[in-house]
Amino acid sequence: MKNAFAIVTFSALLSACAVAPKQQSDQPAGQQAAAAPSDQPLAAAEAQRKAAAGEAQDTKSDENVPNVAMTPTMMTQLMQAEMAFKNGDWQGPYLTLLSLAQQTRDPRLAKRAAEMALSAKQAEDALAAVRLWREYSPNSEEASQYYLGLVILSDNLGEAEKILRQRLAEATPGARGMVMFQMQQLLLRAKDKQAGIAMVERLVAPYPDMMETHVVLAQSALARGAKDDARREAFAALKIKPDSEIAALTLAQTGDNDAQAAGVLKEFLVAHPDAGEVRAAYARLLVNDNQFEAARQQFLLLDKAKPDNPATLYALGVLSAQMKDVQGAERYLTRFVDVMEKAPDDERDSAKAVLMLSQLAEERGDYKAAQDWLDRLDSGDPKIQFGAELRRAQLIAKAGDVPAARKYLATLQGDKAEQAQVVLVEAQILRDAGKEQESYKVMEQGVKRFPDNMDFLYDFALSAERVNKVDVMEKSLRKVIATTPDNHHAYNALGYSLADRNIRLKEARQLIEKALGMAPNDPFIMDSMGWVEYRLGNLDAAEAQLRKAYALRSDAEIAVHLGEVLWKKGQQDEARKLWREARDKDPKNDALKATLARLHVSL
Repeated sequence: MKNAFAIVTFSALLSACAVAPKQQSDQPAGQQAAAAPSDQPLAAAEAQRKAAAGEAQDTKSDENVPNVAMTPTMMTQLMQAEMAFKNGDWQGPYLTLLSLAQQTRDPRLAKRAAEMALSAKQAEDALAAVRLWREYSPNSEEASQYYLGLVILSDNLGEAEKILRQRLAEATPGARGMVMFQMQQLLLRAKDKQAGIAMVERLVAPYPDMMETHVVLAQSALARGAKDDARREAFAALKIKPDSEIAALTLAQTGDNDAQAAGVLKEFLVAHPDAGEVRAAYARLLVNDNQFEAARQQFLLLDKAKPDNPATLYALGVLSAQMKDVQGAERYLTRFVDVMEKAPDDERDSAKAVLMLSQLAEERGDYKAAQDWLDRLDSGDPKIQFGAELRRAQLIAKAGDVPAARKYLATLQGDKAEQAQVVLVEAQILRDAGKEQESYKVMEQGVKRFPDNMDFLYDFALSAERVNKVDVMEKSLRKVIATTPDNHHAYNALGYSLADRNIRLKEARQLIEKALGMAPNDPFIMDSMGWVEYRLGNLDAAEAQLRKAYALRSDAEIAVHLGEVLWKKGQQDEARKLWREARDKDPKNDALKATLARLHVSL
């Protein structure tokens, strides 16, 4: 489409527009050049160059291609430039292509020079080549798109204004609004943000009767922090087109907080219940406000209107899982995965949904179903795939075959960091099977294999404590702290260990304070602080810290600690209630069992 305006950003140009040379011909460049007759047209030579570089041939072009004879020298230069570019040199090949473009006035050679500069992330050199490309092919839409993208991201923003104004003027009335939005998105990426915003406002000013004009002006006002102006323009847009979803969404952005935005969207939905984009935005605001049931009701309405919308299905699956509706979570996430498998061109990755379904199946004890879900995982991320294989080993162990799980782990290949993960999972499998000593030995051997991996050493320290090798634990944690002084987990673990053994409490408190200073909102560090306050006899301070921690994370061990503090303060009914909650969450929790036994309490 000649009049279509494409949004071109520098990052998009680098990833999508730059053509990296592919597999070269096995024939030496000199022999390839010799094979070309001296009067071969440049167009034919360009086709041969593309074939040698493994590039696709043009099926159609709006380029003005001159009929220039190709000499053996020019052919050799082209081939050598492509070979050098393939081997990592960009500047020499770029200059060669640029020089040949100037000699022949062939736009394709200027385009190729631009692609080489873009691949090297050299924006100024790319712009110089694109200028030639446009000069030699003034009607090329692709050249104009490259040019606009590069000019707007350079210090020459003003050069784009004439082209953009012409685009708006030439657009049909039905297409002009979309051109405005695309133009705005492009200019918001300008190096000089304020100049870009000002240009947008100048460009749309001649079209005051269009709803899109006022939306663009509102969004530009938001970009420069003028909320009152933005609100006025959004209302003007809605006055022109009362059912405009984008105008309503823009008006919602002018609010001072999420509650005001939600009120705007809710009111709009009363008048326009079929507004899907507005309803989806309203639902997301409800999620942000932790109104999960209300949000789910909105997504259910969206699902009823468009049953196979992937975003809606995924949101319903995640919300259902959050609300402990396991059946609902599995139903919606399964539908999401099925829809995605039928749409291979969709850019959304279903990996997270597949892993969630595997986790849900595991939690209800169906280890075969959990493994079956892993079989359906098809992620382009090697790390996700490797993590899935680690989970597969854990599922084999949970199904009762620990030797088979360890044997499976031994087959996994990976880099040093991934091999460390393999050892950690093997140790966890043994620990879950009640083989603490064997687990510790695996970790001990692992420390020798990965002596510089501080994360591994941290886990080894915890393993040492579990088998009562306290000296090894403390030595390891102190090494972690010395090597990575910003590791708050190590400070917390050492401080908690001292507090739990009721020794060196002053030092324990200092260590935990250090950790809390690094991660003030970590509920587990708050739990440690509460526990050391309890050991020091500061019951009120202990209760305050533990209640704060439990409000952030209703973990079984935090409940056990808070329960003991309350028991000590004489609030025994509330303590029992907390311990029951802990038992429901984790029936095998060792801390709960030890606490109840020590205090002679039965639930």
